Amino acid sequence: MTNVNPIIYLDHAATTPMHPQVVEKMAQVMANTYGNASSVYSVGREAKALLEASRESVAKSLNCLPNEVYFTGCGSEADNWAVKGYAMANRKKGNHIITTKIEHHAILHPCEFLEKNGFEVTYLPVDETGLVSLEDVKNAIKDTTILISVMYANNEVGTIEPIAEIAKIAKEKGICMHTDAVQAVGAEAIDFKALGVDMLSLSAHKFGGPKGVGALLVRKGVKLEPFMHGGAQERSRRAGTENLAGIAGLATALEISVENLSEKQAKIKAMRDYLISEIEANIPHIKFNGNREHRLANNVNFCFRYIEGESLLLMLDINGICASSGSACTSGSLDPSHVLLALGLPHEIAHGSLRLTLSSKTTREEIDYTVSKLKEIVHRLRLMSPIYDMSLEEN
Repeated sequence: MTNVNPIIYLDHAATTPMHPQVVEKMAQVMANTYGNASSVYSVGREAKALLEASRESVAKSLNCLPNEVYFTGCGSEADNWAVKGYAMANRKKGNHIITTKIEHHAILHPCEFLEKNGFEVTYLPVDETGLVSLEDVKNAIKDTTILISVMYANNEVGTIEPIAEIAKIAKEKGICMHTDAVQAVGAEAIDFKALGVDMLSLSAHKFGGPKGVGALLVRKGVKLEPFMHGGAQERSRRAGTENLAGIAGLATALEISVENLSEKQAKIKAMRDYLISEIEANIPHIKFNGNREHRLANNVNFCFRYIEGESLLLMLDINGICASSGSACTSGSLDPSHVLLALGLPHEIAHGSLRLTLSSKTTREEIDYTVSKLKEIVHRLRLMSPIYDMSLEEN
């Protein structure tokens, strides 16, 4: 049966539709710039020129040097490379890494891998809104600490961390600082030089670019093991023929995203705050997640008591609404979000989470429709829940 409901896409944290200009740019590259950028003849030189022009474009958008931009296959690769590559290249200096309990698994799993290979990792707690304490960062530092990795903004609850302040602490102690900015690049004004970090990860499909391409910004002088061996690409740090169309798409998407960013942010924030207020006004027994002030402009995250998030998502989908219960990378897991548990929520409440992430094209009409359907669905699911019945009886 065909779904006759309108499609309302509210999962931009998972991935974003590609900008039409990006599609056009990539089509042109695939059709015309087919050479290998490592080849010396004219067609190869054309490919090389486009590759370096894209690198310069990214550098301009994020205020870094072109030779600090390394293209990768995705944001997860950039995260893995930053953590494992730095640890392996600097293990003679120390073996201690500091991160947080709410990082993306592209950071947590590499850290777990390193723990099995002689490294020590401190996983810092966060407060009930998802913020890490600067004092906790300072107190966790040891003589053996070589790397601090804290995400710029959480992909589930949207909390923005004090990255510049943490980077300052790291610099004073001579420690390398990495931030997973996959959710932030294209959504927040990122100035690599002013931010003070040594490495920064990003992914094109989070800001209107293609899937399968990302980048790691690496400050000049940072010692990093190559991610892949076997070729001299990316200045001998990442072997493999470059995904030229994807890289050009990334650069184009980033140019579009940073243009008039403050205006787009203001519009998205207005829609976000309206959505939050409408949910809070129309649906009882809910828990708002994340920091209300230090927050991504497009992120809304609630837990709905007495229901399961998976059932909620399926019924929203039937009504044409695309949403998420958390990270798209862990959507196949039945376990509650590690982020929500780190915020102190019990399992039974964390299981009822819903993440709605907007874009500058999200309309008030779409929000009104979403809230009306959400109200109906939550009520229907609660009527099926014996836990909800018991709570009513107790009241």
